[in-house]
Amino acid sequence: MKEIDNHQLSTVADCRVDELSRHRHPNGSLTAVDNIDAPFPVKRVFYLYDVPGDAERGGHSHFKAEELIVAASGSFDVTLTDGHDTRKVTLNRPYRALYIPAGVWRSLDNFSSGSVCLVLTSELYSEDDYCREYDTFKKLTAVKLSR
Repeated sequence: MKEIDNHQLSTVADCRVDELSRHRHPNGSLTAVDNIDAPFPVKRVFYLYDVPGDAERGGHSHFKAEELIVAASGSFDVTLTDGHDTRKVTLNRPYRALYIPAGVWRSLDNFSSGSVCLVLTSELYSEDDYCREYDTFKKLTAVKLSR
């Protein structure tokens, strides 16, 4: 049986902003994310920082990896597309996480000074999991399968 490519299934409607647990205290707040809170078992965590305000990051989709993206500090915009529809999400609260399923193209821009973008993923890093060419992405998403 042929494995179905997530690019044929996932849509921007599948992306969502989730509230993470937030524990407020007089001496500061704490948000913890573990495999109970995440919509997938977390296998990798990385963060982007010192991003110039006019720079763009991302610019790819994944074949397998799902992601949660959090503005741990500051703010930035995430533009999502499934090859047919596009949506822009501004992240600016460390207790809100944007879920992105595999097969959705993402680009990040409009970084505020001092912003930190925290990313939790369902897969370990593998260059083979990335679709980095938008023309290839458009071909992969040309036909969306109904679920």
